[in-house]
Amino acid sequence: MQILLTNDDGICAPGLAALERALAKLGDVCVVAPATEQSGVGHSITFLSPLVCKEVYDGDRRRGWAVEGSPADCVKLGIFEHCPQQPDLIVSGINGGLNAGINVLYSGTVAAAIEGAFFGITSIAVSLEFDDHAEFDKAALTALPLIVQILAKKSDEAQLYNLNIPTAAIEAPKGVKVVPMGVARYGEHFIKRTDPKGRTYYWATNDPPPRRCEQETDLTMLEQGFVTLTPLQYDMTKPAVLREMQDWELQLPT
Repeated sequence: MQILLTNDDGICAPGLAALERALAKLGDVCVVAPATEQSGVGHSITFLSPLVCKEVYDGDRRRGWAVEGSPADCVKLGIFEHCPQQPDLIVSGINGGLNAGINVLYSGTVAAAIEGAFFGITSIAVSLEFDDHAEFDKAALTALPLIVQILAKKSDEAQLYNLNIPTAAIEAPKGVKVVPMGVARYGEHFIKRTDPKGRTYYWATNDPPPRRCEQETDLTMLEQGFVTLTPLQYDMTKPAVLREMQDWELQLPT
């Protein structure tokens, strides 16, 4: 199996190295990752400047390629330039920090998986709850059997998945929940300050936290210590409203 591995934390991130070691049990792993951290860049791509790409070595072993670009850039280059053959699977992570709820919309980790799905390749984003002493190797050993099961159980069509692992699941596993992405708003507050030159600046916070809801989502289940798996799609069309609009008979001015 040919696997393309990327992330948004950068080529030197410990989560990437841990997942590379784990995925090597499944097949040939080709690493193409950003040269520097690209957290929160979403699905940006580089087209106004060249994409500088450098081979990275771990001793005598070629580790992979570091790209001066976004996670989505890395996937494009991985598919068309660096993988010895068309990837059978694309994995993005392990991200240092959960990518659940509306964070999915901002996440470079998830964007890399979406980019892979664009090209008809099953893609999985993997994230671990942030911790100063995050146990990425244990998280990788949690993710690996789940990736194997996903590949065995999914339909023949390429699919896109978002896998999140809370710290509690590393210490005392409770199970896996297949749940939708939570869409509760949060992080609407900013801290207003003045810099030494008298200029006003703002620092985003995560407050207030997501509002509680009765429906099971990735946010609610992660809070309870479950690993969460969410199937995603990148077609953002709203079918019900599209059907309603077919009868609008819109006209341009004459």
